Amino acid sequence: MSFRFTTAGESHGPGLVTIVEGLPAGLELDREALDRDMARRQLGHGRGGRMKIETDRVEIRAGVRHGFTMGGPVAALVANKDYKNW
Repeated sequence: MSFRFTTAGESHGPGLVTIVEGLPAGLELDREALDRDMARRQLGHGRGGRMKIETDRVEIRAGVRHGFTMGGPVAALVANKDYKNW
């Protein structure tokens, strides 16, 4: 099985988007594990202190229903709530 990741967006834009292809149908998406992984960014190194005050939340936009993948591409968005202030 091969996976393909496509991303779009920039750090000062309205959000970052990803499309993940190649996931089988029926794969459980563990929302809590995903949120924990996203929170790890706040502990890392960066150029500024903003990453310590921003809380990233992934919005699954397509490809997942009732917590399980559907077999097609999975689309996700991480919105930048503060982009208008840049």
